[in-house]
Amino acid sequence: METRFLIDPGGLRDLADALTDRYDPTVGEDALHRLSDFLTVRVPGRRDDRGKTVPELVGEQRYRDAVQRLWPQLITHTFEEPAPAEGFGNADRPAGPFAPPSRPRVVPRYFSDRSELVGILRNLVNTLFAGAAADAGKPTWCEKTPFNLLCMDFLWELVPEATIVHIKRHPVSVLASHLAQPWAPSTVDGALAYLKPIYERWLTWKDTVDLTGRRYIEVKAEELAADWRGQRKGLFERLGVDDFATPSEFQSHKLANRNNQFDDDTREFVKEALSKIIPAMGYE
Repeated sequence: METRFLIDPGGLRDLADALTDRYDPTVGEDALHRLSDFLTVRVPGRRDDRGKTVPELVGEQRYRDAVQRLWPQLITHTFEEPAPAEGFGNADRPAGPFAPPSRPRVVPRYFSDRSELVGILRNLVNTLFAGAAADAGKPTWCEKTPFNLLCMDFLWELVPEATIVHIKRHPVSVLASHLAQPWAPSTVDGALAYLKPIYERWLTWKDTVDLTGRRYIEVKAEELAADWRGQRKGLFERLGVDDFATPSEFQSHKLANRNNQFDDDTREFVKEALSKIIPAMGYE
């Protein structure tokens, strides 16, 4: 599922920067607050399309224990900061009969050696995902947060042995699909404003790196759907895993369901707006 806490704002990627290159106590504490909210509130409260949460998928006790072990490795000191009392009072008398309130504070660790911090974060990931895979008798695991594609350098830093699989789709169909999503703009102009910078950032980054020899696989969803069994075998060979029948498949009719979503004029408008992106993504 999309666990999201690896690369989303407030996740491990932000923390790695906040406790190394961007460190100061305020930046570090803010990053720890956001990661705590992510791991203890947002992740356990978010269910996938099967109705499962991440703790349920990896094992609730394993998840709680792994998160609990994380904090002492990232914090050097804790203290209480007095907070001003609410209500009528003055400097020498409290506003009411209760003790002045306070709030817990932490002093985050500074990692001059980034690899030490990344190792701690890698252990968290391995405990959760590799542990769950081992329980299921599987040799590997997959995490599918979409914007992983824009964070490949960090993901390879976190999990050097990872292979990143980029399953792409014709940009016009991608835009049509976004129009039906509640988290994206519902107009063509809005969807273009949302998607174009994503494509541009990806293509700009890709032009600056040499992916030859890197653990990166790029494949078209349309080709997978046209011959899933044959394409699956080839994909799994490239991944170094045995071929096997999967519970779900790429189905051509589902992939083509956006083809007639636009009238001719709208389709031409979209294609013109994406005229540089479409060929750069390998489509005509």
